[in-house]
Amino acid sequence: MKAFSALFAELDGTSSTTAKLEALETYFRSAPPADGAWAMALLLGKRRKRLITGRRLREICLKALALPDWLFEACSNQVGDSAETVSLLWGQHQTDPPRQGPEKSLGDWMEQVLPKLAAAEGKEQEAAVIRCWQTLPNSELLLINKLLSGGFRVGVSTGLVTRGVARSADLDEALIAHRLMGGFTPSAESFSALTAAASDGDALAARPYPFFLASPIELEQIQQTPADQWQLEWKWDGIRGQLIHRSGGCSLWSRGEDLINEAFPELISLAETLPQGTVLDGEVLIWQAEAPAPEPFATLQRRLGRKAPSRTLQKQCPAAFMAYDLLELEGCDLRQAPLQERREQLETLVQRWSDARAHGEERSRLRLSETPALKGWSELEPLREQAREKGAEGLMLKAKPSPYLVGRKRGHWWKHKLEPFHLDAVLLYAQSGSGRRANLYTDYSFGLWNDEGELVTFAKAYSGLDDGEIRQVDRWIRAHTTERFGPVRAVEPTLVFELAFEGLQPSKRHKCGLAVRFPRISRWRQDKPASEADSVASALALMEGR
Repeated sequence: MKAFSALFAELDGTSSTTAKLEALETYFRSAPPADGAWAMALLLGKRRKRLITGRRLREICLKALALPDWLFEACSNQVGDSAETVSLLWGQHQTDPPRQGPEKSLGDWMEQVLPKLAAAEGKEQEAAVIRCWQTLPNSELLLINKLLSGGFRVGVSTGLVTRGVARSADLDEALIAHRLMGGFTPSAESFSALTAAASDGDALAARPYPFFLASPIELEQIQQTPADQWQLEWKWDGIRGQLIHRSGGCSLWSRGEDLINEAFPELISLAETLPQGTVLDGEVLIWQAEAPAPEPFATLQRRLGRKAPSRTLQKQCPAAFMAYDLLELEGCDLRQAPLQERREQLETLVQRWSDARAHGEERSRLRLSETPALKGWSELEPLREQAREKGAEGLMLKAKPSPYLVGRKRGHWWKHKLEPFHLDAVLLYAQSGSGRRANLYTDYSFGLWNDEGELVTFAKAYSGLDDGEIRQVDRWIRAHTTERFGPVRAVEPTLVFELAFEGLQPSKRHKCGLAVRFPRISRWRQDKPASEADSVASALALMEGR
């Protein structure tokens, strides 16, 4: 545990990617397989199960140290994290040195010690937690409390962890990324398999390939190349996925590495009709058979998480798979072939599949992404403006010679999204943030004017202001609070902010009758009074004109 605690401190104490990568590589080179496996699971965010609530840890701490609730509340408001507050208070009030016991590995803590603490009840649990705290130095106290409360997080991406493990095992990063796809169960055996030398026998089974991701477009860079060297596609607003038919069966994986077979049984039926040894990359959408465009994302959400969608729901919200790319054909990995070649083989595959099916509804389940021709860069913006009528978010530009890589590799694939919608809204409510912003009001609720001349809640937004603006707004909120509802403050409705968002949908769950997609603050309208903010009618007009 000491080694993992030191790694946690190193990762948490630096913003340098190079330093984090070196720390990860050093740790994984020397960690026993069981510890390496648990470190992987924790760093990848796969094991955030709450064993004991933060409230329970707080109760145990306050009782043992005879501290008042108000003191903990005041400290927690400054620290922003209950587990960290407990650790700081315990560390300051514990005068005796830790009772050193036998050193336990990370695997021992995760598989034996922490589950045993969680299983205890009442006074037995209270005594066990205190005994545990009494054995821990301050450097490990915070880590254990975060593991207990499910609040373990540290600033490393999946790609960085993957790279660190790959370097520690002298393996290719893409191989480690592929072996991790489809889930990782922490055990000594799974970590040994993950870091084993590459071989032709690496079993694919139903495992997806790591996804290749696009970067936000850099027009000056891309326009230095010939326009006809790029393949254009519409950027659909669905769920990125891989549809697989191999000897081990059929599967549908989301980009988040979730197996979503149960939510979309009609797409699993589709996969069964594809040739064995086929992997398609594409988008899951809700698309009526004869409709010119897909349904909005809000309709797709009705299908998400359903383990057994009814036939009625499947008929109301029929799923389709929009194929972008062909990653595997007849069991052959095509990812290193140029996109242009993969596209030609994909078109042939889809055409043969379609020709074998006479029924329109069944044929509509598999769709081939359009590739609008781009003869010159002057045509790019007019094409992008067509995206809304297509029901898309914008355009994708993919270099025709590009292989299918892993993660976000700049220069090969670009996304050129539509400009967001904008509305001016009035600040109505505020709540404090978390982490380093726990003592600042940074989570805001905004309203629009309805037909009766009242402000109704429209959207929540948490980002878009710089640190100076956040502090300025925080001071204003404290001075202009009208009511308090627990952690939430109602404020005088006078500040106006321009909100940017990707779309609107009717919603019975929201007071204004609309659900907002990806709202964020684009600017503080200090030049505009609240009376000139936008109305619900303005939002409805935007939605109807999308």
